[in-house]
Amino acid sequence: MAIEKSGFCYTNKMARIYMMSIEKTIGLKAMQLVWDLAEIPPDDRPPPNNFAKEFDFAYFGAINAAVGKLYGERGERSLTSKAGHDSFAGGLAEYGAMTGVGELALKSISLGIKIKIALRAMAETFSKFSDQSVSLDESSDYFIYTIHHCPACWGRTSRKPSCYAAIGVLEAGLHWVSNGKQFRIEEVTCHAMGDRNCAIHVWKEPLILDVGLNPHCH
Repeated sequence: MAIEKSGFCYTNKMARIYMMSIEKTIGLKAMQLVWDLAEIPPDDRPPPNNFAKEFDFAYFGAINAAVGKLYGERGERSLTSKAGHDSFAGGLAEYGAMTGVGELALKSISLGIKIKIALRAMAETFSKFSDQSVSLDESSDYFIYTIHHCPACWGRTSRKPSCYAAIGVLEAGLHWVSNGKQFRIEEVTCHAMGDRNCAIHVWKEPLILDVGLNPHCH
């Protein structure tokens, strides 16, 4: 039974980097099971390495659902968030709106402004080069990154927010622009749960990590 297409698409390159990241982690044979379970057409296994906007969001959501069925919630979170990281590192940073953002890490401007610029650039990149429409707002403590057509959970139902891929992209982008800092990133609404859009809160202050160092050890 063919997947009902959404009419919204990623570029093939965006989707390919994501799918190949999952394949690299689980192996070719296991990825074949994912393709089969998701019922992805043979010509899109994986999509070609070009910038044509052809990879339907319904396929993207079906892949994530298949990963969840085969590996459980924790496995899906691990695999798809890593694929989100790889999607940023392997492709998103090359797109127009992101060009030059990496230089912000070297400039003497506040971290909050760097984060806002990076989030806006990511939102603009997705909105310009795919059918994933993204808007950015903010409160006093966090930014609100809202995905209006979300491929990560397209066609799915869930009791919990499940757009781990989007969180992985954001984690990688903020790590890149902040010289390695980590931030609290939390999805608070999800279309798969029945919400209108997928909204992700990104806290403005970086996390203070307990590295567990023993002061007597050198």
